[in-house]
Amino acid sequence: MTGGPTGAATGAPPPGLAAATHWARRGDRVYDAITRVGALAVIVVVAGLVVGMGHAARPAIRAFGWRFLVGSTWDPVAERFGALPFVYGTVVSSTLALALAVPVGIGAAIFLAELAPGPVRAAAAFVVELMAAVPSVVYGLWGVFVLAPLLRTWVEPALGARLGFLPLFQGPPYGVGMLAAGLVLATMVVPYVTAVGREVLRAVPDSQREAALGLGATRWETVRIAVLPYGRPGLIAAVLLALGRAVGETMAVTMVIGNRPEISLSLFAPGHTMASVIANEFAEATSDLYQGALIEIGLLLLGITALVNLLARLLVWRVARAAPGGPS
Repeated sequence: MTGGPTGAATGAPPPGLAAATHWARRGDRVYDAITRVGALAVIVVVAGLVVGMGHAARPAIRAFGWRFLVGSTWDPVAERFGALPFVYGTVVSSTLALALAVPVGIGAAIFLAELAPGPVRAAAAFVVELMAAVPSVVYGLWGVFVLAPLLRTWVEPALGARLGFLPLFQGPPYGVGMLAAGLVLATMVVPYVTAVGREVLRAVPDSQREAALGLGATRWETVRIAVLPYGRPGLIAAVLLALGRAVGETMAVTMVIGNRPEISLSLFAPGHTMASVIANEFAEATSDLYQGALIEIGLLLLGITALVNLLARLLVWRVARAAPGGPS
């Protein structure tokens, strides 16, 4: 007596396996749809942000046009607005912060990843992560009550006496100003450079170090010729992350920069940034043109942040391609 054809004889999958495959494929389609919606939601949110801010800034865009970007007058009474002092203050304070923070942060990252003993490494890493979690207003209070008096009494007079022939160190020592803002920002971004740089260097394969040591290199030569070139894209990303943090910082900078809308070559002089002027004056903006000018500054800050991120992606991509073993 012969039975009917079975799944094995006809080549068809068993009924249970077919049902499981059907539900698995349906689950894949649902997962794919959810991830697509999430990705599109991010694009929609950013586009809505740009469109909404652009619509709110229309009074200022219509009134001033491109002159808003190069104008240096900020007079709410006469309703004459120009964003150049705030762009200048943002660029100078962020550049000063990076000039001070990057060598310290990269050096600390190298020490923690390559040289520090175990207990010291764990304690220092905890302190670095704790500094990154401190609210910015706390850094601002430290800048007002500790850093600014120190600069006004000791540091700025000494710099003026010895380097006063340079435009950067001329003028009265106010304590608050561009130098104080740069130092506070440097203190705030050092933990980001250190933490990210440490993780990047720890991710370098041990084979890189072993090859250099096997050729007779010292520990510093091993770091310089084997570790740092391999981790260069990640270190650049750490620096650009710190730059984005410095450009967008508001409260700490507002408390120590002096909040004066003018352009001065002296680091001792008070200034303003794009974020600080919005925080300082938005509550006082009563007219549509005044509000539109502040929102246009916010739109400009958003554009600068997007440009920094774009340049970061391009730079990391180019460095990764040029690195040995990078993508072709």
